[in-house]
Amino acid sequence: MSDGYTVIGQAGTGSVIVEAALTLAGAPYRVEEVRHAQFAEHNPMIQVPALITPAGELMTESAAILIWLGEIHPQARLAPAPGDPGRAQFLRWMAFVSSAIYSLYWIRDEPSRIADDDAGKALVRERTADRILHCWSVMESQVSPTPWLAGETIGVLDLYVAVISRWGRRRKRFYEIAPKMGAVVRRVDAEPHLAALWAARFPFNDNWEG
Repeated sequence: MSDGYTVIGQAGTGSVIVEAALTLAGAPYRVEEVRHAQFAEHNPMIQVPALITPAGELMTESAAILIWLGEIHPQARLAPAPGDPGRAQFLRWMAFVSSAIYSLYWIRDEPSRIADDDAGKALVRERTADRILHCWSVMESQVSPTPWLAGETIGVLDLYVAVISRWGRRRKRFYEIAPKMGAVVRRVDAEPHLAALWAARFPFNDNWEG
């Protein structure tokens, strides 16, 4: 048993989403920065993030971690509570972002995982980029921020979309195809309670939007 959480991850990766959620929840945590070769020590899928709870339990899978944090820290209003009318759509879009979008970066970041030659790798990058944008457009067509993606307060779904939409410098295209969500992620970027976290863990460098 410990006094706080341990986030296993790297700057600029999915672990930053978990760090942001813990920051908004006001929960104590520390970050264990790991290299790729060390990922397997915490997750046999060789992926981050991983979370060690105060009880010493290991959690993996970003969507599961974020949903659980929303439940375990209800005072932070990071997610609609079980029984809330908005809960079904919240769960729908958390699963969608995880399975339809986040998962594609496993291929896009390392095309050699499914292609051998340079032409094949280039095609993988092109096709996955197109697919990611298409999935964002599908979500955009069916969400109605009020003003956040899952209700009246900033939550884990907003953090999920904001961080993932930054990967690969795709934000300019994201703004074009998803203007409603674009307004939301800009507010996430500007959230005062996250300013120090962004600066330390995922800074807005020059030309970061692409």
